[in-house]
Amino acid sequence: MGSLPSDDPSPSGGLLRDKVVLVNGGSQGVGAAIARAAVREGAVVAVTGRRPEPGEALVAELAAAGGRAVFVRADLADAAQAKAAVTRTVETYGRVDCLVNSAGLTARGTLLDTTPELFDQHIAINLKAPFFAMQAAVADMVGRGAPGTVVNIITSSAHGGQPFLAPYVAAKAGLAGLTRNAAHAHRFDRVRVNGLNIGWTATEGEDATQRAFHGAGDDWRERAAARLPMGRLGRPDEIADFVVFLLSDRSGVVTGSVIDWDQNVLGGLD
Repeated sequence: MGSLPSDDPSPSGGLLRDKVVLVNGGSQGVGAAIARAAVREGAVVAVTGRRPEPGEALVAELAAAGGRAVFVRADLADAAQAKAAVTRTVETYGRVDCLVNSAGLTARGTLLDTTPELFDQHIAINLKAPFFAMQAAVADMVGRGAPGTVVNIITSSAHGGQPFLAPYVAAKAGLAGLTRNAAHAHRFDRVRVNGLNIGWTATEGEDATQRAFHGAGDDWRERAAARLPMGRLGRPDEIADFVVFLLSDRSGVVTGSVIDWDQNVLGGLD
């Protein structure tokens, strides 16, 4: 079993000092930004991903900056591997204090053209994996009689979304409901569960999606930014700071909240 960090406070204030944080889908994009922010705030981190190259590169980057991190290879389309990532984290660090479910599949599909296979892929990655990762992590917290926190990265599209995101919306809307259900079920265990409905964000994955499904060119970010109220897309590091706050004790007693992190206002009409 690996040793935990020392009691020396981190220079940045240490919102997650001595916490063990598991970030599913943490090898790139929003997940990687969350891992960086968690380490900066004093946590030791486990990150999961399907491909070892970006995961190992992130762990090396965090180690070079003086952080503690481990990469756990896992295909979250398999619920058993989602649970096993929690087991591996507990074996490495002794416990899981915080879980972030950041992995997401955004492959396009409408109500009319989505195949059962594509629908099942969305459910597996966007809903089933978070469910069983939460099951394993919360079991560890409850078994130790210790408080813990979970943050699920959802999407503002869970409110309805675009026609070409039908299976994605179905799965992520389920995750929003699951977030509230788990928060209610485990509030007296002092396990807080919250979600973040993130809007359009500039990530590696979004770049690949825009090019693969929408024929976007190199200037797609600039074109998108020109249509947005704040004149730019969201940034992973901004989301990461908010997630760290929700994982930390500074977010107090907040649980069961699914927060819109977006620049468009639900229900607002021009």
